[in-house]
Amino acid sequence: MAISTADFKNGICIEYNGRLCTIVEFQHVKPGKGGAFVRTKLRDIKTGRVIDNTFNAGVKVEQVRLDNKKMQYLYNDGSDYYFMDNDTFEQMSVPSEIIGDNSQWLKENDEASILYAGDELISIEPQMFVELEVTETEPGFKGDTATNTTKPATLETGATIQVPTFVEIGDVLQIDTRDGRFIKRV
Repeated sequence: MAISTADFKNGICIEYNGRLCTIVEFQHVKPGKGGAFVRTKLRDIKTGRVIDNTFNAGVKVEQVRLDNKKMQYLYNDGSDYYFMDNDTFEQMSVPSEIIGDNSQWLKENDEASILYAGDELISIEPQMFVELEVTETEPGFKGDTATNTTKPATLETGATIQVPTFVEIGDVLQIDTRDGRFIKRV
């Protein structure tokens, strides 16, 4: 469906130069001389890169409908990750290239959001906050809590993050998957 620049809204997905992009930010500009234009910031869905672009006012672009589906992560066999639809119980495999770095936040039986553009699988996003167990870290020392010092810790999925010194092996931590930040001990 073609939309005009007057219909732009944050979060809309459009096709730009053969790539699927979401509108992060836009601004209509009416200069004193010349025609009006729309200044935008577009995020490439596959790479995550932000692109600055200017459209002339009234230009038509193709809008793409995105479908978001919740599925349960089951397991991986080294090359593919397997997910199950919670409604129909159908299983599907997803190549590890599509999941990318998000694989470090996927734990068996957790839910993930699967993003489709038509029939094409675009990306897989884990939950915003996950709870993972610490499998390896250096021991903390008594009295080290006065400062904001951190140490590396390896989680059950293989991800390595920075944690406060009071965290020990076996602790379950809440992690923000957007930036890999320690939130709290559960």
